[in-house]
Amino acid sequence: MTLISALSLAAVPVTARSEPSGPITVAAATTAARPAADGSTLIGMVENPDGMLDLRVHSAAMDTDLLVKVLRAPDSSLPAPTLYLLNGASGGADASSWPEQTDIVDFFRHDQVTVVTPMGGNGSYFTDWRNDDPVLGRQRWTTFLTAELPPIIDSAFNGSGADAIAGISMAATSVFQLALAAPGRYRAIGSYSGCVQTSDPLGQAMIDAVVLRWRGNPINMWGPPNDPAWAANDPAVHAEMLRGTAIYVSTGTGIPGSLDTLDGHGIRGNGGKLVGQLVNGGVLEAITNQCAHALHERLRQLDIPATFDLRPTGTHSWGYWQEDLHKSWPMIRDALTR
Repeated sequence: MTLISALSLAAVPVTARSEPSGPITVAAATTAARPAADGSTLIGMVENPDGMLDLRVHSAAMDTDLLVKVLRAPDSSLPAPTLYLLNGASGGADASSWPEQTDIVDFFRHDQVTVVTPMGGNGSYFTDWRNDDPVLGRQRWTTFLTAELPPIIDSAFNGSGADAIAGISMAATSVFQLALAAPGRYRAIGSYSGCVQTSDPLGQAMIDAVVLRWRGNPINMWGPPNDPAWAANDPAVHAEMLRGTAIYVSTGTGIPGSLDTLDGHGIRGNGGKLVGQLVNGGVLEAITNQCAHALHERLRQLDIPATFDLRPTGTHSWGYWQEDLHKSWPMIRDALTR
C-alpha cells in the first residue's frame, strides 16, 4: 500500500456497528409516556412472559380504562413506526385476538416496529357513536384510536411518527373509516375479510348483524338506515380521500380451503369448531368476497392503486388472517419506512 493510499483510507470516517440496545424497559417507557391533549393517559404497564406488554390507558372520551397490548420494537435506541392491529367483532374477547390467535410475537421479533393491539370495542365498529348505547355504553373509538392513544404510544415507545393500521372482519371496515377520519395519520391500511361499504344494503345488513350480535342498537351508532351519517362513514363513497395511502385488501370466498381441516390453524382436532368455521365462516366470507370485489371495482374506476388478494377458497378464520398479515407486511413496512 502506498503512503497516499494509506492517508486516503485514514481520511474515511469509520462508523462503529453497534448491537441493538434491546427493547425499551417497562420503567423507561412508563416514565417517557405523555398524556394526550384531552387528558387521556397511561395508567400502568406490566410485562407478560412472552415479552408483550399490557398497558392500561384511560380514555377521556369514553371515561374508562382500556387494555392495550404492545409488542415493543427490538432496538430502543432507534425511533420505530407503529402498526395498529385491530381485533374483530368480539373486540378480542374469548381469546379471539391477534396476540392469542397468531404468531405476531415471533413474526415481528426482528422488525423495528411497535405493534399495538387495543382490546375491547365489541360490536362497536371502532367508531364514534352518536348516542350512548344501553348495552354497549359510550363508544368513542375513533377519538381514542386517532387522537388519544397515538401520542401516548409515540412518547412511551420512541415513535417515528409513521403509523399503519390493519384489521380483520369488523375492523377490516374500521381501518378505512379511521383513515378517512384522520387524513394523513396512516401510511398504510390492511383490510382482511371485511365489508368496507357501509351505506349500501349489503353493507348495512352486515353492520346490523354485527352490532345486534352484541346486543347493541345500530341506530345509536349512525342513526336510522336513511341517515346521511351512513354514507358519510362509507369509505367506498369517499374513496378519493384514500389516494396516496398504501392499501391491501384480502378475502376468501367461503369455499373450504387448505386451512379448513381438522389439523388446520386453531382447530386442533375439534370437529365442532371445524363445522362452525365451515358453516358460519363460509357464509361470512362469501359476503366479504362480494364486498371486496365491489371495492376493487370502485378503486379501479378511480385509478387508485391498491393490492387485492382475492383468494379462490378460504373461510372467515384466523389462519387465513395470519397469512394475510404475513403477505401484506412487506407492503406495509415499505410504506412505514419510506
